[in-house]
Amino acid sequence: MKQVLTIAGSDSGGGGGIQADLKSFHANGVYGLSVVTAATAQNTREVRESFELPVDLIESQIDAIFDDFDVSAVKTGMLSSKPVVDVVAGRLAAHGAPNLVVDPVMISSSGFDLLEPEAVVSVKERLLPLAALVTPNLHEAQMLAGMPVETPDSAKEAARIIFESGCGAVLVKGGHSCDPHSAVDVLYDVSGETVFSGPRIPGANPRGTGCTLSAAIAANLARGQQLVRAIENAKSYVTEAIRHGLSIGRGPGPTHHFFFLDRE
Repeated sequence: MKQVLTIAGSDSGGGGGIQADLKSFHANGVYGLSVVTAATAQNTREVRESFELPVDLIESQIDAIFDDFDVSAVKTGMLSSKPVVDVVAGRLAAHGAPNLVVDPVMISSSGFDLLEPEAVVSVKERLLPLAALVTPNLHEAQMLAGMPVETPDSAKEAARIIFESGCGAVLVKGGHSCDPHSAVDVLYDVSGETVFSGPRIPGANPRGTGCTLSAAIAANLARGQQLVRAIENAKSYVTEAIRHGLSIGRGPGPTHHFFFLDRE
Protein backbone atom coordinates (compact mmCIF):
# COMPACT_ATOMS: atom_id res chain seq x y z
CA MET A 1 0.00 0.00 0.00
CA LYS A 2 1.29 3.46 -0.91
CA GLN A 3 2.21 5.65 2.05
CA VAL A 4 1.29 9.37 2.08
CA LEU A 5 2.30 11.99 4.63
CA THR A 6 0.27 14.94 5.87
CA ILE A 7 2.01 17.83 7.66
CA ALA A 8 -0.70 19.95 9.25
CA GLY A 9 -2.53 21.06 12.37
CA SER A 10 -4.81 18.92 14.51
CA ASP A 11 -8.54 19.72 14.42
CA SER A 12 -10.21 18.74 17.70
CA GLY A 13 -13.57 18.76 15.89
CA GLY A 14 -12.34 16.11 13.48
CA GLY A 15 -13.66 17.80 10.34
CA GLY A 16 -10.47 19.33 8.99
CA GLY A 17 -6.71 19.30 9.41
CA ILE A 18 -4.79 16.11 10.17
CA GLN A 19 -7.98 14.24 10.98
CA ALA A 20 -9.61 15.00 7.61
CA ASP A 21 -6.39 14.25 5.76
CA LEU A 22 -5.97 10.82 7.31
CA LYS A 23 -9.60 9.91 6.63
CA SER A 24 -9.30 11.13 3.04
CA PHE A 25 -6.08 9.15 2.55
CA HIS A 26 -7.65 5.94 3.80
CA ALA A 27 -10.82 6.44 1.76
CA ASN A 28 -8.70 6.89 -1.36
CA GLY A 29 -6.65 3.75 -0.92
CA VAL A 30 -3.39 4.82 0.73
CA TYR A 31 -1.84 4.52 4.18
CA GLY A 32 -1.72 7.83 6.06
CA LEU A 33 1.27 9.16 7.97
CA SER A 34 1.20 12.42 9.94
CA VAL A 35 3.35 15.22 11.29
CA VAL A 36 1.47 17.54 13.65
CA THR A 37 2.46 21.21 13.44
CA ALA A 38 -0.10 22.69 15.85
CA ALA A 39 -2.94 21.73 18.16
CA THR A 40 -6.16 23.69 17.84
CA ALA A 41 -9.24 23.99 20.02
CA GLN A 42 -12.13 24.06 17.55
CA ASN A 43 -15.55 22.72 16.73
CA THR A 44 -18.00 23.12 13.86
CA ARG A 45 -18.58 26.77 14.74
CA GLU A 46 -15.17 28.26 15.49
CA VAL A 47 -11.46 27.95 16.14
CA ARG A 48 -10.91 29.14 19.69
CA GLU A 49 -7.20 28.69 20.21
CA SER A 50 -4.08 27.34 18.55
CA PHE A 51 -0.77 26.14 19.97
CA GLU A 52 2.22 25.69 17.68
CA LEU A 53 4.50 22.75 18.40
CA PRO A 54 8.25 23.39 18.80
CA VAL A 55 10.03 23.43 15.46
CA ASP A 56 12.61 20.87 16.61
CA LEU A 57 9.79 18.42 17.34
CA ILE A 58 8.24 19.10 13.92
CA GLU A 59 11.63 18.49 12.32
CA SER A 60 12.09 15.27 14.30
CA GLN A 61 8.66 14.01 13.23
CA ILE A 62 9.47 14.58 9.55
CA ASP A 63 12.85 12.85 9.82
CA ALA A 64 11.34 9.90 11.69
CA ILE A 65 8.81 9.36 8.90
CA PHE A 66 11.32 9.52 6.05
CA ASP A 67 13.83 7.35 7.91
CA ASP A 68 11.36 4.43 8.04
CA PHE A 69 8.59 4.73 5.43
CA ASP A 70 8.55 4.81 1.64
CA VAL A 71 6.68 8.08 1.22
CA SER A 72 4.98 8.34 -2.18
CA ALA A 73 3.38 11.77 -1.69
CA VAL A 74 3.21 14.59 0.86
CA LYS A 75 0.43 17.05 1.60
CA THR A 76 0.96 20.18 3.73
CA GLY A 77 -1.80 22.10 5.48
CA MET A 78 -1.63 24.46 8.46
CA LEU A 79 1.99 25.58 8.99
CA SER A 80 1.16 28.63 11.15
CA SER A 81 4.45 30.60 11.18
CA LYS A 82 7.64 31.41 9.28
CA PRO A 83 9.86 29.12 11.43
CA VAL A 84 7.50 26.21 10.80
CA VAL A 85 7.34 26.89 7.05
CA ASP A 86 11.12 27.15 6.92
CA VAL A 87 11.78 23.89 8.78
CA VAL A 88 9.14 21.99 6.79
CA ALA A 89 10.47 23.29 3.47
CA GLY A 90 14.06 22.53 4.52
CA ARG A 91 13.37 18.95 5.58
CA LEU A 92 11.16 18.17 2.58
CA ALA A 93 13.88 19.44 0.27
CA ALA A 94 16.52 17.40 2.12
CA HIS A 95 14.45 14.23 1.82
CA GLY A 96 13.46 14.87 -1.80
CA ALA A 97 9.76 14.62 -0.96
CA PRO A 98 7.80 13.40 -4.02
CA ASN A 99 4.38 14.56 -5.23
CA LEU A 100 4.15 17.46 -2.80
CA VAL A 101 0.68 19.01 -2.64
CA VAL A 102 0.68 22.34 -0.80
CA ASP A 103 -2.65 23.48 0.63
CA PRO A 104 -1.67 27.01 1.77
CA VAL A 105 -4.02 27.21 4.75
CA MET A 106 -4.22 30.82 5.93
CA ILE A 107 -7.52 31.46 7.70
CA SER A 108 -10.34 29.33 9.10
CA SER A 109 -13.92 29.61 7.86
CA SER A 110 -14.75 31.37 11.14
CA GLY A 111 -12.03 33.98 10.56
CA PHE A 112 -9.23 32.66 12.80
CA ASP A 113 -5.73 33.33 11.40
CA LEU A 114 -3.93 30.01 10.79
CA LEU A 115 -0.85 31.47 9.07
CA GLU A 116 1.06 34.53 10.29
CA PRO A 117 1.29 37.25 7.59
CA GLU A 118 5.11 37.24 7.61
CA ALA A 119 5.06 33.53 6.79
CA VAL A 120 3.40 34.09 3.40
CA VAL A 121 6.71 35.18 1.86
CA SER A 122 8.38 31.99 3.10
CA VAL A 123 5.56 29.92 1.64
CA LYS A 124 6.06 31.60 -1.74
CA GLU A 125 9.86 31.52 -1.74
CA ARG A 126 10.68 28.24 0.01
CA LEU A 127 7.69 25.89 -0.14
CA LEU A 128 5.95 26.53 -3.45
CA PRO A 129 9.03 25.78 -5.59
CA LEU A 130 9.03 22.25 -4.10
CA ALA A 131 5.35 21.63 -4.90
CA ALA A 132 3.93 19.46 -7.63
CA LEU A 133 0.62 21.21 -6.98
CA VAL A 134 -0.60 24.19 -4.93
CA THR A 135 -4.31 24.28 -4.01
CA PRO A 136 -5.32 27.76 -2.76
CA ASN A 137 -8.91 28.86 -2.28
CA LEU A 138 -9.89 32.30 -3.57
CA HIS A 139 -8.67 34.15 -0.46
CA GLU A 140 -5.36 32.29 -0.42
CA ALA A 141 -4.88 32.81 -4.16
CA GLN A 142 -5.40 36.52 -3.61
CA MET A 143 -2.70 36.58 -0.92
CA LEU A 144 -0.22 34.55 -2.98
CA ALA A 145 -0.83 36.39 -6.27
CA GLY A 146 -1.21 39.88 -4.80
CA MET A 147 -4.41 40.65 -6.72
CA PRO A 148 -8.18 40.47 -6.17
CA VAL A 149 -9.57 37.03 -7.02
CA GLU A 150 -13.35 36.93 -7.32
CA THR A 151 -14.20 35.56 -10.78
CA PRO A 152 -13.08 32.61 -12.94
CA ASP A 153 -11.07 35.00 -15.12
CA SER A 154 -9.24 36.50 -12.14
CA ALA A 155 -8.69 32.98 -10.78
CA LYS A 156 -7.00 32.06 -14.07
CA GLU A 157 -4.71 35.08 -13.85
CA ALA A 158 -3.89 34.42 -10.19
CA ALA A 159 -3.12 30.78 -10.98
CA ARG A 160 -0.69 31.89 -13.70
CA ILE A 161 1.06 34.31 -11.34
CA ILE A 162 1.38 31.67 -8.59
CA PHE A 163 2.63 29.13 -11.14
CA GLU A 164 5.50 31.49 -11.95
CA SER A 165 6.79 31.02 -8.38
CA GLY A 166 8.24 27.74 -9.64
CA CYS A 167 5.66 25.16 -8.57
CA GLY A 168 4.58 22.37 -10.89
CA ALA A 169 0.92 23.39 -11.09
CA VAL A 170 -1.74 25.52 -9.36
CA LEU A 171 -5.38 24.62 -8.70
CA VAL A 172 -7.38 27.66 -7.59
CA LYS A 173 -10.48 26.32 -5.85
CA GLY A 174 -13.77 28.10 -6.46
CA GLY A 175 -15.77 26.75 -3.56
CA HIS A 176 -15.89 30.15 -1.84
CA SER A 177 -17.17 32.03 -4.89
CA CYS A 178 -20.56 33.75 -4.91
CA ASP A 179 -21.97 31.62 -7.73
CA PRO A 180 -25.01 29.87 -6.17
CA HIS A 181 -25.14 27.08 -8.77
CA SER A 182 -21.61 25.86 -9.49
CA ALA A 183 -18.08 25.82 -8.14
CA VAL A 184 -15.37 26.36 -10.74
CA ASP A 185 -11.79 25.28 -10.07
CA VAL A 186 -8.98 26.44 -12.35
CA LEU A 187 -5.82 24.41 -12.96
CA TYR A 188 -2.76 26.08 -14.45
CA ASP A 189 0.33 24.09 -15.44
CA VAL A 190 2.81 23.85 -18.34
CA SER A 191 -0.05 22.89 -20.65
CA GLY A 192 -2.03 26.03 -19.81
CA GLU A 193 -5.49 26.19 -18.23
CA THR A 194 -7.93 23.41 -17.40
CA VAL A 195 -11.31 24.26 -15.87
CA PHE A 196 -13.21 21.89 -13.58
CA SER A 197 -16.83 22.73 -12.88
CA GLY A 198 -19.10 21.02 -10.39
CA PRO A 199 -22.55 21.65 -8.96
CA ARG A 200 -23.13 23.29 -5.60
CA ILE A 201 -25.01 20.99 -3.27
CA PRO A 202 -27.81 22.81 -1.40
CA GLY A 203 -27.94 22.37 2.35
CA ALA A 204 -24.51 20.74 2.35
CA ASN A 205 -22.23 20.19 5.33
CA PRO A 206 -18.96 21.38 3.79
CA ARG A 207 -16.55 21.45 6.73
CA GLY A 208 -13.06 20.26 5.80
CA THR A 209 -13.59 20.16 2.04
CA GLY A 210 -10.32 21.94 1.23
CA CYS A 211 -8.24 19.57 3.36
CA THR A 212 -10.14 16.58 2.04
CA LEU A 213 -9.69 17.55 -1.61
CA SER A 214 -5.95 18.21 -1.43
CA ALA A 215 -5.41 15.01 0.56
CA ALA A 216 -7.39 13.00 -2.01
CA ILE A 217 -5.32 14.50 -4.84
CA ALA A 218 -2.10 13.56 -3.01
CA ALA A 219 -3.41 10.01 -2.54
CA ASN A 220 -4.24 9.72 -6.23
CA LEU A 221 -0.82 11.04 -7.26
CA ALA A 222 0.82 8.51 -4.94
CA ARG A 223 -1.12 5.76 -6.71
CA GLY A 224 0.33 6.83 -10.04
CA GLN A 225 -2.50 8.87 -11.53
CA GLN A 226 -1.63 11.77 -13.81
CA LEU A 227 -2.45 15.22 -12.43
CA VAL A 228 -5.69 15.95 -14.29
CA ARG A 229 -7.07 12.47 -13.58
CA ALA A 230 -5.99 12.75 -9.93
CA ILE A 231 -7.91 16.03 -9.61
CA GLU A 232 -10.99 14.72 -11.43
CA ASN A 233 -11.18 11.65 -9.22
CA ALA A 234 -10.57 13.67 -6.06
CA LYS A 235 -13.32 16.13 -7.00
CA SER A 236 -15.76 13.30 -7.65
CA TYR A 237 -14.93 11.82 -4.25
CA VAL A 238 -15.30 15.15 -2.44
CA THR A 239 -18.60 15.92 -4.20
CA GLU A 240 -20.09 12.70 -2.84
CA ALA A 241 -18.52 13.27 0.58
CA ILE A 242 -20.27 16.66 0.67
CA ARG A 243 -23.54 15.24 -0.68
CA HIS A 244 -23.53 12.75 2.21
CA GLY A 245 -22.25 15.30 4.74
CA LEU A 246 -22.89 14.71 8.41
CA SER A 247 -25.33 16.93 10.31
CA ILE A 248 -23.42 16.84 13.58
CA GLY A 249 -22.40 19.73 15.79
CA ARG A 250 -24.19 23.07 15.90
CA GLY A 251 -22.35 24.66 12.98
CA PRO A 252 -21.67 23.53 9.41
CA GLY A 253 -21.11 19.79 9.69
CA PRO A 254 -18.20 17.82 8.23
CA THR A 255 -18.04 15.96 4.96
CA HIS A 256 -18.61 12.21 5.19
CA HIS A 257 -15.25 10.69 4.21
CA PHE A 258 -16.57 7.13 4.29
CA PHE A 259 -20.01 7.71 2.74
CA PHE A 260 -19.56 4.52 0.71
CA LEU A 261 -19.48 2.48 3.93
CA ASP A 262 -22.59 4.07 5.44
CA ARG A 263 -24.80 1.28 6.82
CA GLU A 264 -27.64 3.43 8.10
